[in-house]
Amino acid sequence: MNVINRRIMLQGLATLAATIPVRAVAKNPRIPARSINAARLQQALEGLSKFGRRAGGSFSDGVSRVAYSDADVASRAYAMELMRNAGLNPTIDAAGNLTGRRPGSDPSLKPIVMGSHIDSVPGGGNFDGDLGSMAAIEVIHTLKDQQIPTHHPIEVAIWSNEEGYTMGSAAAVGSVPAQFADPTSKAGIAAREGLQRIGGDPDRLESARRAPGSIRCYLELHIEQGGILDQAGIPIGVVDGIVCIDQYEVTIEGFANHAGTTPMPGRQDALIAAAKMVQTVNEIARAEPGRHVATVGKLEVTPNAANVIPGLVRHTVEIRDLSAEKVAKLGAAIAKRADQIAAQTKTKIVMKRYFHLEPALADPALQAKIESAAANLGLKTMHLPSGAGHDAQELAKIGPMAMIFVPSVNGVSHSPHELTRWGDCANGANVLLRTLLEIDRDSARDAT
Repeated sequence: MNVINRRIMLQGLATLAATIPVRAVAKNPRIPARSINAARLQQALEGLSKFGRRAGGSFSDGVSRVAYSDADVASRAYAMELMRNAGLNPTIDAAGNLTGRRPGSDPSLKPIVMGSHIDSVPGGGNFDGDLGSMAAIEVIHTLKDQQIPTHHPIEVAIWSNEEGYTMGSAAAVGSVPAQFADPTSKAGIAAREGLQRIGGDPDRLESARRAPGSIRCYLELHIEQGGILDQAGIPIGVVDGIVCIDQYEVTIEGFANHAGTTPMPGRQDALIAAAKMVQTVNEIARAEPGRHVATVGKLEVTPNAANVIPGLVRHTVEIRDLSAEKVAKLGAAIAKRADQIAAQTKTKIVMKRYFHLEPALADPALQAKIESAAANLGLKTMHLPSGAGHDAQELAKIGPMAMIFVPSVNGVSHSPHELTRWGDCANGANVLLRTLLEIDRDSARDAT
C-alpha cells in the first residue's frame, strides 16, 4: 500500500470512529458489557455432557450420571476446574456439596448464593441442573473478565445428589436424618460409601449445615421441565414457587377367586375398584380449576394371574399444587369418593398419606428483580409454578429464594431428548447475572 492510499484509509477510519458514541465495553469487544459469554457457557455444557455419555455417543444421546457413580465423580472434578478458571477456590463440605466464594467489597454482608446440581437420573438429559450450575460459574467468570465488583460475597453451590431427594441441599439446611433414610443411591451404592467417594464425610454432616438467615438469598436458573414457556413462546419464566406434594398409598381388599367359576354379580374384584379409583383421581383433578396435577403412577395387583380375580391391589395417588390447602382438599375429595367405590364394589379401600412436602414460595421482591432484569434485556416473562422439586425448595428454609426458568423444547425432561436452545440458555444466564447485580446494588444501598 502506497503512502497516499494509506493516508486516505486512515482518514476514513478516523471519520467513521468519530460517528460512533463512546461507551464502556468489556475487554472482549465481541461480548457486550454485563453479558455472559454464550459460547463459553455452551462449551461448558458440552464438556460436562461427556461424563455419563455412552461409549461412542454424542451430546444428543443424553447421560446417565447418577449420584456417586464414576461419571458423577469425574463430572465434579470437571466442575471444580471450571470454578478455578473463574477465579473461585472450590471446597467440598461434609455433604458432598461443591462451593466457591467470590469476595465482596463489604465483608459484613451476607452472601448471595446461586447454583444447582449436575447429577442426573438414569437415562437423563444435558440441561436439567447442568444449566443452572454452569451458568452460575459463567456469571462469576463474567464478573471476573469484566472486572465488575460486588458489595456482597457471591457463592456458587453445586449440590450433591439432587435426584436422590435433594440430599446435599437438604443436609445444608438441616434435614439430614430424613434424607438419609434410604441407604442406597440410584447408582446402587450405599449413601455413606457414596458420600465418601465424592469427598464428603457422613460422620460430620452437622458441619455442612447453614444457619437460617445466613444468606442474603438463593437464586437458581433451571430449565422448565414442562412445555408452558415453549408453547407460549416466552423466553423467561418467573417461578412463583415449588409445589406442595402429597403422596398416598391406596390399599384395596377384595376376594381372590377362580375367574372361570365365579359369576359376575358375586365378585369382589379389587382391580375393578382400582380402575374406578384411577378414573376418580383424574376426574376430580380435572374438575377443579387451576394448575394442580394428580397422578396414579404405580399399581400392584395380587395374585396377578390371568385366571384369578384380583383379591388385593395397591396403588399410589400423588397430588401437587402451590397451595397446600388445595392439595389437602383434593386428597379429601378422592378419599370421600373411595368410600363410595368400596360400597359399590364390595371391597375395602384404605387411603393413607405417606409423604408430604410443604410448598416453597419464591420471594416477591426477588421475583420483581428477575422481571426487571429480563425487561432490561428486552425479554418477555411469565409467572408459573414449578411442578418438579429443586434444591431451591431446601434453600428457601434458610433465606429468600427465587428461580428463573427457560423453555424446554416440547416440554421434554428426564430424557435423552431433553433440549433447551442455546439462545435460551444464554438468555437465562444473562437474566441471572443482571438479577444478581440488581440485588447486590439495592441490598447494599439499603444496608447503608
